[in-house]
Amino acid sequence: MNVSTWQTIYECAEKWIFEAGELLKQSFTEKRTITYKSNFSDLVTDMDKKVEKFFIGKINETFPEHKILGEEGFGDEVTNADGVVWIVDPIDGTTNFVNQQFNFAISVGIYENGEGKVGFIYDVVRGELFHCMKGKGAYLNEKKLPALENTSLNEAVIGINATWVRPNTRIDHHRLIPIVKNARGTRSYGSAALELAYVACGRLDAYITMRLSPWDFAAGIILIDEVGGIVTTASGDEINVLDKNSIFAAKPGLHESILKEILR
Repeated sequence: MNVSTWQTIYECAEKWIFEAGELLKQSFTEKRTITYKSNFSDLVTDMDKKVEKFFIGKINETFPEHKILGEEGFGDEVTNADGVVWIVDPIDGTTNFVNQQFNFAISVGIYENGEGKVGFIYDVVRGELFHCMKGKGAYLNEKKLPALENTSLNEAVIGINATWVRPNTRIDHHRLIPIVKNARGTRSYGSAALELAYVACGRLDAYITMRLSPWDFAAGIILIDEVGGIVTTASGDEINVLDKNSIFAAKPGLHESILKEILR
């Protein structure tokens, strides 16, 4: 597709994200209907479903030829990356949305034939929109984000959940302890989308997790790529944007050193 078509897609996505954000803010005073997926920490609310349906309605009406992969399953059965695919997380950080009404985001990544083209991560409460179009740089609201520069592990703040530095079925947690031990500090915000956005803008120097779904990382990896960061699996492999992956995102140089000296 040509540049003007992508600009139209970009502008529509931005408009819908702000509208969806208003729906979420208006819901703060309402009573939530909460159900559970795999366990009590895996929540889904009526607003997750409402916002996803909102996006699907808008996308289908405006771009009927596009496919939609959504967390709550109201989109399409996407089996390949052909064409234009919207990957939508209506509320990334649902537990935070329910418990805190804070630290959650709307995440929308738009791909063409498997290549990330447009990414949006919207922190609804803070009013921070991280956004980019491939080749045009990444932005926080109207401010262009600078290219990421290398830093050493002992100067780095790493995004990592405590789940992964205790015994688990995904990775030998002893491999991650040196990262936690040698970093300047660690943080966990409870929203993978925000943590990836924070790598893109430099609030975090790296982010490591052993299990994310496409809607968790689709927008974030486009943003990080635009500022020169690197995103791979924890083993250093390429990300499959339609499948669950471990994710290791970091500044250049730092990514290489952690991967070579610790993770591999």
